[in-house]
Amino acid sequence: MDLRRLASFLAVAEEGHFGRAAARLFLSPPAVTAHIQQLERDLGVPLFERSPVRLTPAGHRFLGHARGLVDAANAALADMADLTEQADTLRVGVMGHGSAELTPAVIAAFRHLRPHVELKLEALTFTEHTSALLEHRVDVAFVRPAVTDERVTVDVLTTEARIVVIPARSDLAAAGELHLADVLDLPFVALPPHTPRPFTDYLYFTEARGGEAPRPGPDHAVTPQEVLMSVAAGRGAGSALSSFARFYRWPGTVCVPVVDAPWDHSVLATRTGDRDPDVQLFRGLARSLAPRFHSAAGPYSGAGPYSGAGPGGAHPLGGQQDRRDQGDHHADAGAAAGGAVGD
Repeated sequence: MDLRRLASFLAVAEEGHFGRAAARLFLSPPAVTAHIQQLERDLGVPLFERSPVRLTPAGHRFLGHARGLVDAANAALADMADLTEQADTLRVGVMGHGSAELTPAVIAAFRHLRPHVELKLEALTFTEHTSALLEHRVDVAFVRPAVTDERVTVDVLTTEARIVVIPARSDLAAAGELHLADVLDLPFVALPPHTPRPFTDYLYFTEARGGEAPRPGPDHAVTPQEVLMSVAAGRGAGSALSSFARFYRWPGTVCVPVVDAPWDHSVLATRTGDRDPDVQLFRGLARSLAPRFHSAAGPYSGAGPYSGAGPGGAHPLGGQQDRRDQGDHHADAGAAAGGAVGD
């Protein structure tokens, strides 16, 4: 059924006048009249009484159908427009400072290679370690630590020493370095109950404390800024990767290396099985650029007890490492990244 005729029918029904309906549709009155006449022939019933112009019983009955058809057509067009927009958009989630200096480098390289693709950046809280990705609110995510959910594929980008963030007036603040035994009894800033377990274990050094919960501080936090505000006020402690100290300089806080803590990762997380070309290119760029930024792993980047995979490798503990695209595609991405970022 011709949507133009339906539009003319609805306009005449709502205006009660052929001339006003024509003006509303930017058509001539004869064109609107022709649309109504053809629609009446198609349906086999008169839809309007002409003098005065008003709906016939058949017209009243058809009115709801016509509105439904036009609404459905408009909804279909809007849905396809959204799909087209999504196809040209890559949504990048970033938790905290992401993978340090590597994060903006990957984004810049992608923009260079895909200037027509709109990049949307979204800050992720601690509670969105995996949920933003699995709920399709972002397409790729820079997070820490590595995800252990089989629905998520991770590419390890940095492997860094651990630090503890403590109040500047703490007795431990003057120490050049600390050990796990020094920090496990500190009151740590609390996380919401629905925070993913991998992030909770990471923040609290759970493995080192035998699975026991830390002594909780009075404040809850879901962002690095909230952690720092609590620490600066002397109300708790936090922990991070060593690069945190370069990105978050907060008065009243001190970052001290925990020399015997296992090193940990920042990763790029994607949905397992996502074959979207833009997602795969972004992954390839991240993996190819990661070795260039390994030397910037943090101010305490000397030898450590970490023995897992290094930058650009698979996380040894969990998650999925999709290797189907790690041949020529990543080689091409690496070559392109070199041109985009420079040596």
